[in-house]
Order: sequence, then structure tokens, then C-alpha cells
Amino acid sequence: MDELKLKHLQEIIDYNFNDITLLVKSMTHSSYANEKIRNADSSNERLEFLGDSLLGMTVALLIYSLEPDLSEGKMTKLRAELVCEGNLANVAKELDLGSYLLLGRGEENGGGRNRPSLLSDAFEALIAAMYLDGGYRPIERLIFKYFTPGVKNPSNIFKDYKTKLQELIQGNPGKSLLYEVTGECGPDHDKSFTVEVQISGKTIGIGTGKSKKWAEQEAAKAALSTMEAKKE
Repeated sequence: MDELKLKHLQEIIDYNFNDITLLVKSMTHSSYANEKIRNADSSNERLEFLGDSLLGMTVALLIYSLEPDLSEGKMTKLRAELVCEGNLANVAKELDLGSYLLLGRGEENGGGRNRPSLLSDAFEALIAAMYLDGGYRPIERLIFKYFTPGVKNPSNIFKDYKTKLQELIQGNPGKSLLYEVTGECGPDHDKSFTVEVQISGKTIGIGTGKSKKWAEQEAAKAALSTMEAKKE
């Protein structure tokens, strides 16, 4: 990554790194590390692991601070919605992280810069890199800035259709919920998955996506639409 792009990214996140290699590593996908550097340890995967925990803790603090009347259960649900893959991908898009990702040829050609899983992972890795470089305050400032709107107005958060469907099924004793991958297509670097969601053995929704998780969300969304239509 050239110096100009590194400068622009630091301006976007409003933080200047003391160790710029941490920033570069946070944007390095495993496909690039394996292909260009020949060293898997140079990818952002370990940073992603740390960032996931830091993000969850800081979002919990944000919710606790801004919503003093929420019960524990509602706080837990809100946090899950805020840190789910879809919402993290949306935050990453706001930061334009896709433009700064270092990707191998396959991921580059397969649209990896817009893939929700890669974007959410990169955001978590960025959080960890900032923490290791400058401590807690920089990440608290960044997370509070981009997640406060979702806490104040949850309707703006990415919709976790799987959780909503699960809650509906739990309200009907005796019914079971199952997600099943029924198809895969495309090359390894650009796969699409098809998932069916079944309620007590009956398929009620089908979804497709670039990851199994995304396909499950689409299947749950279709199932909820079907259930809603039957009520009308």
C-alpha cells in the first residue's frame, strides 16, 4: 500500500499510527499474505480475533452508557445486532475500507472488496491494530462515533433476520428450525451458496449469498416474508 493511501486511511479514522506496519497488516487479507508475502502470519486474522473482543466490550459500554433503562436481555440483543457481520460491513463501507484491502488475485477478481465477511473482518482487525498502537482511547472514539447512531435508533441497524426468526420459533413449542446448504456454485474465489431454512422439516425460505452466513440471513428473510404473507 502506498504512502498516499495510508495517509488517506489515517485521515478517515482520525488516527495516526506510530507503527504503520500494524495498519498495513490490518488491511492484509490471507489471500494476499499467502500469494504475495508467502507468509500466512502476515495476514489480519490474528488482529481480527483481538478486535472482535475489543469491539464487543466497547459496544457494550456504549449501550450501557447511552441506554440506562434497557434490561440486560435487551442490551444483549442490541449488542448482537450492532456487531453482526452485516452491520460491521456497513460501518466498513462508511470508512471505505474496501479500497484499502490488500487482496490476492482470486479475491480481487471475485469482488472481495465488497464482500461483507472480508469487510467486517477488516474492521475488527483495524480496531485491534489501533489498540495495539495507541491504547484504548482511539478505538473508543472511533467505535462511539460510528455505533452511537445505531444505539439511539436501532431501526438503522442491519437487520438480523436469523435472530428474529429464531425468536418467533421459540414462541411456538414443538417447532424446530434448521438451516441446510443445498447448493454451491462458482470457483473457489467467487463462490455463491444456496441455503434452505426448514421449520419442523418443511422448507419455508430459500436464500443465496457469497457466504453461508449471508445465505442463511437471506433464507431467514424469505421465511419471515412467507410467514407474514400467511397472516394477511
